[in-house]
Amino acid sequence: MKKILLLFIAGIFLISCEQIKKEEKEIEKIEWGKIDTSSLPSRMTPELLWKLGRVSDIQLSPDKKTILYGISYYDLESNKSNRNLYTLPVEGGEATKVTDMEGSEFNGLWRPDGEKIGFLAVSDSGTVQLWEMNTDGSEQKIISDIEDGVNGFLYSPEGNKILFIKDVKLDKSPNDIHNDLPLANARIINDLMYRHWNQWHDYAYSHIFVASYDNGKIGELKDIMENEVFDTPMNPWGGMEQINWNSEGNKIAYCCKKLSGKEYSLSTNSEIYVYDLESGNTENISVEGFEGYDHDPVFSPDGKSIVWKSMEEPGFEADKERIILYDFATKEHKDLTKDFDQSSSSFQWSEDGKNIYFISGHHATYQIYNINIETQEIKQFTKGDFNYQSYALAGEEIVASKMSMSLPTEIFKIDMAGNETQLSFTNNKILDNITLAKVEKRWIKTTDGKDMLTWIIYPPNFDPNKKYPALLYCQGGPQSAVSQFFSYRWNFQMMASNDYIIVAPNRRGLPTFGQEWNDQISGDYGGQNMKDYFSAIDEMAKESFIDENRLGAIGASYGGYSVFWLAGNHDKRFKAFISHCGIYNFVSMYGSTDEYFFVNKDYEGPCWEKPTPKSYEFSPHLFIDKWDTPIMIITGENDLRIPYTQSLEAFNSAQLRGVPSRLLIYPEETHFVLKPQNAVLWQREFYKWLDKYLKN
Repeated sequence: MKKILLLFIAGIFLISCEQIKKEEKEIEKIEWGKIDTSSLPSRMTPELLWKLGRVSDIQLSPDKKTILYGISYYDLESNKSNRNLYTLPVEGGEATKVTDMEGSEFNGLWRPDGEKIGFLAVSDSGTVQLWEMNTDGSEQKIISDIEDGVNGFLYSPEGNKILFIKDVKLDKSPNDIHNDLPLANARIINDLMYRHWNQWHDYAYSHIFVASYDNGKIGELKDIMENEVFDTPMNPWGGMEQINWNSEGNKIAYCCKKLSGKEYSLSTNSEIYVYDLESGNTENISVEGFEGYDHDPVFSPDGKSIVWKSMEEPGFEADKERIILYDFATKEHKDLTKDFDQSSSSFQWSEDGKNIYFISGHHATYQIYNINIETQEIKQFTKGDFNYQSYALAGEEIVASKMSMSLPTEIFKIDMAGNETQLSFTNNKILDNITLAKVEKRWIKTTDGKDMLTWIIYPPNFDPNKKYPALLYCQGGPQSAVSQFFSYRWNFQMMASNDYIIVAPNRRGLPTFGQEWNDQISGDYGGQNMKDYFSAIDEMAKESFIDENRLGAIGASYGGYSVFWLAGNHDKRFKAFISHCGIYNFVSMYGSTDEYFFVNKDYEGPCWEKPTPKSYEFSPHLFIDKWDTPIMIITGENDLRIPYTQSLEAFNSAQLRGVPSRLLIYPEETHFVLKPQNAVLWQREFYKWLDKYLKN
């Protein structure tokens, strides 16, 4: 919803309506994605990073000949973004822009008959509504008029029904309770989960609505979760992948955590529900023996079975993601990946229903696999140092989106032998004109004799005869692989382009190296994974091209915690630190976070337990007396996951201790920095701090 806020400040300035109209016209003239190659820098810069187009949400046409996808572009001057939809032939060729509206278009889907494309965009009323257009982008028109708008939609396979997700207000706000005080601004809270990750609860819940559909005409909407104070998709990251139709279009499967308050905050126990449109009944098919997360159900082509991804351990958000197969006739469950020591996601059935395709992480990359249901034999289709993010089956080929540390997301085609062909070239005008950093894979021995995969990223035009400062990159999560991701904040090309060598270890606690490696970190935050960090940086510091007297450590979230811990335990290794949204004080973190299943698992219980769990001995605030190295601390005031007060505690402590320190705080950002100018400012301050202590 587009909102313009006019601020009139007496005695300072006055913005006239004519000025606003002029500014809006200027914004309308933005040529999204236009690149002047004559003035490009030779290396990656913050400004250049935000010129890159971001490819997402690939969808294959019913005849499997055309790809629909979106590209988001950002404009630094206006501090805005715009997303348009494109089509691209599977056989290769030029991409065609099929939407070019004033705002963004998203959730683009082919209509099952292949004659239209549906998508969501803002209407003149200011609400998000469903639009349809011809496949060449012509005849765009709104086909829904749903009160308060919608957040997502999905056609039924036969095209005669449609489902939407939209918010339903079920709780009363203080203004509803005290309706004679419409200007009162307060929250009345009686239970937990009043805020989650990046937003406060808004008294509304995301529900699934279903209606008949006939060539652009939508029937009356029915709420299949009527009066339920639960969300589908689930907060905070759930999307339309959590909801699916069966092939006949008479059943809808969805996942939901139907818990409230304190119980919700303590549990990961989401369930898989199947709603029968004919009877109106809802059945929980994961009720017995499934006490952890259950997500993303996908019906088999014949509708006789269904698969979903499932975590076995209650309260553990980073447990192995299994493929669970459920037979509707026998009501039996089968774990198809019982002997597969990797997580699995993004399930798609082969047309004959004999195989399931999926994405799985292996050695800090994400690849496409399939499993034969009868034999449970698993085959890996792709190999290489990159991440596949999404894919679609196109007969004897696979169309997929892929990224690496050197390549923003693009679309590729893969044959059954694993041979790849790049189809989209969204950012070639930029990438072909700059010198990229070299990425190298190394296996480094840890203190307990294990092999640890560590990515080394070298500056462009690296000269082995020079000595470079180096940065130890500490990953967040804590269980999130240092894989071949292309980040728009923690961008390794950017770091290396500033003449730093980056050391990025897949320390203990990171997935894609087996569940034992992944699980080890819980309850051991200041233990083996910290030794792994030291193993990586100490080994690389031996290299002749790294200056061991100019080492820094950087990281966000758990990586920010890592930096705080290292600041009190590094034995003079480092000369500068940067911590973004890190945990500084375990006791105050426990008392102010949102998801209590997380801290109960990773801290091994509340801080008031007697005896106090050993994990609390790893709290960085206990080592503040040893802080003596310059540190920059960054946070967002809307970070509700690791409340920004953690960063304030750390900064205040550093200041009082006389440690050179700087606080960069964003009043409107969350756990992440998402606005273009804020992000560029982040990059500038980031390197200004490092350069001051590692280059001078």
